[in-house]
Amino acid sequence: MLVIGAAMPVISIHTNAAQAAIALATATILGALASEVFGGLVPCELCLTQRLPYYAGIPLLLASILVPARAVRFGLRLGALALFLWRIYLGIYHAGVEWQLWAGPTACTGTGSDFGFDALASLNDARVVPCDKVQFRFLGLSLAGWNAGASFLVSALIGLSLGWDRTERTAKTQP
Repeated sequence: MLVIGAAMPVISIHTNAAQAAIALATATILGALASEVFGGLVPCELCLTQRLPYYAGIPLLLASILVPARAVRFGLRLGALALFLWRIYLGIYHAGVEWQLWAGPTACTGTGSDFGFDALASLNDARVVPCDKVQFRFLGLSLAGWNAGASFLVSALIGLSLGWDRTERTAKTQP
């Protein structure tokens, strides 16, 4: 814990854990976007769905650092934790689809049983990226697997940031 003067805010391990979670989550989503822009990887439907917890969770974590009320801070971090736990599930689900452990969504792994002749007109415009085909592996894991691991670490950091530091309360009340 760091206290510099009475007017300075107290920075505890809980705040540092939230800041580390923000940094890791931001680096992960920026890496995903960079692999698309600079690496030429095209995200599938599941990849795009897996980004949603980042887009909502990072702002929640940022807001949790800025708000002074402990209960609001706790609620924001709890919401972010729920999003990143959902993100772990999505990553494991996507990796399982890639390993053919279970079926994926029919939009990107199905056969298109409701296909009609009207769809032929727009066939050249649509590009379906298969969710069950890995575009890139590193050390045997696809990006879905790596993102599940990153989300696990982000979730652990958020969980650590949920703790209540008793010294934070006493340091703020001292003159």
